[in-house]
Amino acid sequence: MAVCRLSLVAASGGYSQVAAHKLHIALASRRGAQTLEYAFRLDVEDGVGIPRIPVHPIGYNDAEILLRYLGGMASPDESWKGRLNVSYNIGPGFLGHDSFRKVRMHVYNINKITRIYNVIGTIRGSVEPDRYVILGGHRDSWVFGGIDPTSGAATLQEVAQSFGKLLSSGWRPRRTIIFASWDAEEFGLLGSTEWAEENVKTLQERSIAYINSDSSIEGNYTLRVDCTPLLHQLVYKLTKEISSPDDGFESKSLYESWLAKDPSSKSKTLPRISKLGSGSDFEAYFQRLGIASGRVRYTKNRKTDTYSSYPVYHTIYETFELVEKFYDPTFKKQLAVAQLRGALVYELADSKVIPFNIQDYAKTLENYARSIYNLSRKHEQACRHHGVSFESLFSAVKNFSEAASDFHRRLSQVDLNNPMAVRILNDQLMFLERAFIDPLGLPGRPFYRHIIFAPSSHNKYAGESFPGIFDAMFDIENKADPHSAWKEVKKHISIAAFTIQAAAGTLKESL
Repeated sequence: MAVCRLSLVAASGGYSQVAAHKLHIALASRRGAQTLEYAFRLDVEDGVGIPRIPVHPIGYNDAEILLRYLGGMASPDESWKGRLNVSYNIGPGFLGHDSFRKVRMHVYNINKITRIYNVIGTIRGSVEPDRYVILGGHRDSWVFGGIDPTSGAATLQEVAQSFGKLLSSGWRPRRTIIFASWDAEEFGLLGSTEWAEENVKTLQERSIAYINSDSSIEGNYTLRVDCTPLLHQLVYKLTKEISSPDDGFESKSLYESWLAKDPSSKSKTLPRISKLGSGSDFEAYFQRLGIASGRVRYTKNRKTDTYSSYPVYHTIYETFELVEKFYDPTFKKQLAVAQLRGALVYELADSKVIPFNIQDYAKTLENYARSIYNLSRKHEQACRHHGVSFESLFSAVKNFSEAASDFHRRLSQVDLNNPMAVRILNDQLMFLERAFIDPLGLPGRPFYRHIIFAPSSHNKYAGESFPGIFDAMFDIENKADPHSAWKEVKKHISIAAFTIQAAAGTLKESL
């Protein structure tokens, strides 16, 4: 598509305010799950994931005093050390004459049941109203939220306004578009998760994709994309149609500046696209329900900026002035992100054939299978001793690759004037991501059900491939019962192989 169709507006000097009547969409607010008369509420002590140790952030002035006198072992890894002039011991207790000292914390938290609001807007599809493309992002913040989430919430409003203008001109999408403004994301992805849970049956049957609209910027160096492999080709295509906002790339496309600044480690001819982890509202849709998902934003230079996020993340210093003076003074980077998010929604909602590429999924599975096998080679002798083999996994990946190639051959030959033939292939495309979902979930993490992707057990923001196998092999040399540990590895190799083989079966031609 040509991006100009979206007529996206650059908010020069501020985030634009969008009047509800301009959206030309049906708006509905939804109250929290406590308004459902059949909802059952667990007692707090039975809740999953509720912290049992009081935790409170402190400034580095206070932290430096505590760290300077902390005793015990030195930190086991250089990555644990910051830039304060202290030894970074990890305790327990304090040094020397101060070993008797204790720290008393007074943490005042308010625990109460309160109402949250999701705002849902819809544009009903003209041909396939029972197929949904969702653009969602949260609007609540820890403090001022100049970057997280306001840069993303403003983007969502701009995209909605642009679709409203298209509606005014007489256009209507082929499929239904849902705009979602989530509440209570910072408290644990509550708004988006509760909506997903309440509508789970409908979403599983009808959702094509979920595009996330959290922060539009976390840096100002280049584009960052995390998404399912199904969206890789669509992202490449659309970034070639959007002008780069980067200095020195004035006559270039967003794709060109992205490629020049952050090429893939697998192929220097393509920009880097990362795995989806967690930490934002796509989690329930991708990791739990198996709905194809993606997120895009501007980011830092990962080669030189070694801090984990932008330095004022979730602090009182994250203000509009920070964005206007330092991160994106012209708002061009946020405009580029808005154009890409809007273009993804447009193409997914209006293309006759859903623009997914399954062959990219096959290539990705091949790369992940090789990576997890290479990880096992560090334990080659133990694998032989315990009869651990990856042959079934490689065989399933090979079968999936062949099924993907055959599917795309049939897709290229489909009669686009035959609505039933198109619908059949579109359904196979839509449900493929669902085929990687295991209803039993991952060990100890039943919420995460995607066999190919999950948040890392050691960093929830980062994504991990073949998480069941990876977690089973993590620190396996130190497991108390090696036989049981390697038996668990074999179990998860089997689960992965079965899941991929089953997914390949969904791509076959209907009987």
